[in-house]
Amino acid sequence: TCALPISQPTKPIIYQLVVRYFGNTNIANQINGSITTNGCGKFNDINTTALSALKNLGVTHLWLTGVLRQATLTDYSLAGMPADDPDIVKGLAGSFYAVRDYFDVCPDYTTTPQNRMQEFESLLQRIHDVGLQVLIDLVPNHVSRGYNSTTNPANTFGHSDDFTQFFSSRNNFFYLIDPPNQALQLKKPASWNPSGITFDGRFGLEDGSLGHPAKATGNNVTSPSPSENDWYETIKLNYGFNFATQVSTYTPQPQTWADIDSILAYWQAKGVDGFRCDFAHYVPKEAWTFLITNARQRRPAYFVAEAYPYANSGDPIQNQQELIDSGFDAVYHYQAYNALKGIYTDGLLGAFDQELVSQTTTMRGHFVSYIENHDERRVASPIVRNQGPGASGFGSMDAGYQLAPLQFLYASGPALLFNGQEVGEPGAGVAGFSGDDGRTTIYDYWAMPEFAKWVNGLLYDGAGLNSSQTALRKFYSNLNQVCQNPAVAGDGFWGLLYFNNPGRFGDCPGGLYSYARFQSGSGVALLVAANLQPSSNIQGQLRVPPELSAAVKLAQSVDVRMILGRSGAVNTLVGTFTVDALASAGFAISIENQAAQVYSLNASQAQS
Repeated sequence: TCALPISQPTKPIIYQLVVRYFGNTNIANQINGSITTNGCGKFNDINTTALSALKNLGVTHLWLTGVLRQATLTDYSLAGMPADDPDIVKGLAGSFYAVRDYFDVCPDYTTTPQNRMQEFESLLQRIHDVGLQVLIDLVPNHVSRGYNSTTNPANTFGHSDDFTQFFSSRNNFFYLIDPPNQALQLKKPASWNPSGITFDGRFGLEDGSLGHPAKATGNNVTSPSPSENDWYETIKLNYGFNFATQVSTYTPQPQTWADIDSILAYWQAKGVDGFRCDFAHYVPKEAWTFLITNARQRRPAYFVAEAYPYANSGDPIQNQQELIDSGFDAVYHYQAYNALKGIYTDGLLGAFDQELVSQTTTMRGHFVSYIENHDERRVASPIVRNQGPGASGFGSMDAGYQLAPLQFLYASGPALLFNGQEVGEPGAGVAGFSGDDGRTTIYDYWAMPEFAKWVNGLLYDGAGLNSSQTALRKFYSNLNQVCQNPAVAGDGFWGLLYFNNPGRFGDCPGGLYSYARFQSGSGVALLVAANLQPSSNIQGQLRVPPELSAAVKLAQSVDVRMILGRSGAVNTLVGTFTVDALASAGFAISIENQAAQVYSLNASQAQS
């Protein structure tokens, strides 16, 4: 049944919960291990105890990652779901983003595969009962090559397509028809060699015979022989935008619009509160406006865009503003994440500062901030220089003390926390298809060995964590509380690097980065200060420029309190200062290595 919508918090805290490994405490983690060997998380593992613990962590939304039924090499023939062709599956478990049936959930996560939807619906009810909202994935750009809805066959993509045309707005897919009779020829990565699996590089539904042409891949490859680095296991959906010519045809309305709308309606009717939309910039804004408007006419719906648009890309969406204008509540702020990574790999503090100060107040309220998600390397994975932001982690879980406040507090848009981040999961080792890439695999059956110490046999009491992991989890909980401070939701962001730097003031420490958050004219502000000096503590003076005091309308006498430090929440009065003294001399700070601090500035409460 459709649950009643829950009011939005001041700042959403989205917890990415990957069902496949959230509750899995089988840490055998054998390379290319089967579901029997390596185990798998279940819907029922996510019990009320777990959900209450996540709410106490400060979470407001759960993004249940990978719940849709995906292509897989695990055989459920007894439940009417045989294994897929190995040539079109990445990993034994299969990628979350190669959806096999949009109207079904993955049988891996159930105790009784035939009752999989009832088990999922029970999970939805448990989540709502503790007061959290539920997001699931929408993968609008592509589906598995073997897509075939057995639960809703009338809505199977491609069943009424004209196979003789590369592009038609009435088609769901793009067909490789010139030259005719092209057969798909696939090449698996040489590094992936699971035992007992036979690959022949061919796929019967795209063998080039009459009615079975090869199709364009999800990443716009129009060759019948995509490379091992392409999204070769997926086929691209057609929204009326011809990516080959960059010409759009939206009249009559493309068929895919209605098909995706029916999918959204289906999950909304079950009580899903919103959708994290994968690679959203590959879908035209006109389609998003239609889909999001329709969804919200049915019930409130929260839409998050995972997107990496850029100008002159040839993609139908070329900037984040277009996604917000189309109706999205939030969009990944990938530029801030990449710039933050650049501080660690190249020492480029100025690029991060410029990214933050250049944003408008409106966009700041729509950005998703993060330091980790399934697409990026784990925070605790090693630093790798000179290979781009995607190749490097931040070196240790302790980087979270320093970086999470910077990312989570600069904007009123949602913060994203990835399961395991809060206990320093490193994403280490070769899992199978994913290789050793510093990520927790989305292709293989796997467990998070550090996170499993918190799960502790589904008690979710953290009994197995060491003191450092317990402290880190407490810190994230306290940070999430600070995220709900009204100043974080305010219209004011003030970068302070121009004012607080050693070139301007000799007693300002090198490696200090600071900014202010506030509501204009409120008389209250938060200062966020981070130690970005590698491998050392810093100390010195932090100042408040007169123009910032004027914008905030600080009282003439101000109490400065530290409310968050490396140990978590505190309430320490640093001192009472006049605004003139804050500008000229500032107040003393001492910040440990890999740490950040948050200060509140309020009218003095000193008694006369």
